[in-house]
Amino acid sequence: MFAMLDPSADEIRRWGAAAVDAMAEYLDSVPEHRVYPDTSAVEIRQHLDRALPIAGVPFEELLMTFRDTIVPLSRHNAHPRMFGYVQAPGSAIAAFADLLASTLNANLTAWRSAPAAVEIERLTIDWVKQIVGFDPNAAGLFVSGGSMANFAALATARQKKKPAGRQPLRIYASTETHHSIAKAAMLLGIGSENVCAISVDDRFKLRLDDLVAKITADRVAGCLPFCVVGNAGTVNTGACDPLADIRRVADQFGLWMHVDASYGGFGVLAESAQPLFAGMGEADSISLDPHKWLYLPVDCGCVLYRDAELARATFAHDADYTRVIGEEADEAFAFWDYGPELSRRFRALKVWMLIKLVGMPALAASIEKDLACARHLEALVGASDDFEMLAPVELSIFCFRYLPQSMKPDRDDGQLNAFNERLLVALQRDGSSYLSNAMIHGRFALRGCVMNYRTTPRDMEILLDDLRRVAAGL
Repeated sequence: MFAMLDPSADEIRRWGAAAVDAMAEYLDSVPEHRVYPDTSAVEIRQHLDRALPIAGVPFEELLMTFRDTIVPLSRHNAHPRMFGYVQAPGSAIAAFADLLASTLNANLTAWRSAPAAVEIERLTIDWVKQIVGFDPNAAGLFVSGGSMANFAALATARQKKKPAGRQPLRIYASTETHHSIAKAAMLLGIGSENVCAISVDDRFKLRLDDLVAKITADRVAGCLPFCVVGNAGTVNTGACDPLADIRRVADQFGLWMHVDASYGGFGVLAESAQPLFAGMGEADSISLDPHKWLYLPVDCGCVLYRDAELARATFAHDADYTRVIGEEADEAFAFWDYGPELSRRFRALKVWMLIKLVGMPALAASIEKDLACARHLEALVGASDDFEMLAPVELSIFCFRYLPQSMKPDRDDGQLNAFNERLLVALQRDGSSYLSNAMIHGRFALRGCVMNYRTTPRDMEILLDDLRRVAAGL
């Protein structure tokens, strides 16, 4: 009765060989797939047996469903022309790491729960600190993603500066900052209305004069400024705020400085982009997403705290069932003291295995190539007469729009917005390339992000060809 819960070693080997064949077949054929399937929710449901299973089915039948239904009816994030959102392709080594992590089923609550796994996470967190130039004595851990990392960082910032009486706490972030900051403020009881929006300049970077003016006004009004958020790559345009200058303003007013580097932080590995990240390592906390520019599959975010004791004061909570007994300092370590989660999967294994297998120079070269692809697209658009850029390319995000000849004389933004919105939907349904969208100064932008070791400059040329072909049909 329980045979399938505890299969024999031979059975596991047979399943594994078949699954690896399916994996290799898929990864080898990714560029041949449509990026986005021509399907519907109803069609997908029709392919699936929806009855609650009573009798089990052979593994081969499950794998057939993966091959024949799940793969063709999925969006293929590993495709070289998947430019939507901030989407990494994952990597084969990380898929194996996830398999092995799930096999071990370590729960990284504390050292005693998973000794080797905890040491792997502590080691890889040290590597992340080295990559971004952070204090080697800082604390950190892997979390589900950038939203959870931002939440944990703001919780720690609030712990440092508690209001006297009923003073409203104030957070400062540019208008380009990810919505997870406002969401974290809401969940922490600070209130999303107390996230003060700071205007940006013509390159979409936070304006320091507006930051200083709004902090000063809030202090006069009896509010308690406590945190400023800088962006190391915004989600709309990829802009990097002037982080070193923000650090100086934070010091001037006694504020916590958090850097949201979820998208762009690992871009510091590319030599051409390093000046954009000056000052990032001086933050009080940083959020990063290895499942973005380290090309890992979700989920794997990261939060770093400069003040380890403050982070512990924020999250440590005593309960008899979590009390660590009879261990020395290193072995008494508990990740639950540094973040909101108790149960935690072994996310660090895929970070460790990828970096060990590939090496940092290869990762840096791939990120540099991604940056070059985005710049190539910008150059192609600049040389064309039927596209125009709507924001400068700073990292690997590009925002532009199509200009039909009939609309060029007037350049009516309302008409162009409507046309480009239709064009985006048609491009996604076409399946050869995939873009997402952004609003740039009231203009609907075709927005793309290059974050894929498979993408080449030729793919940027194909993207524009695809847009012209699809637009002709509109």
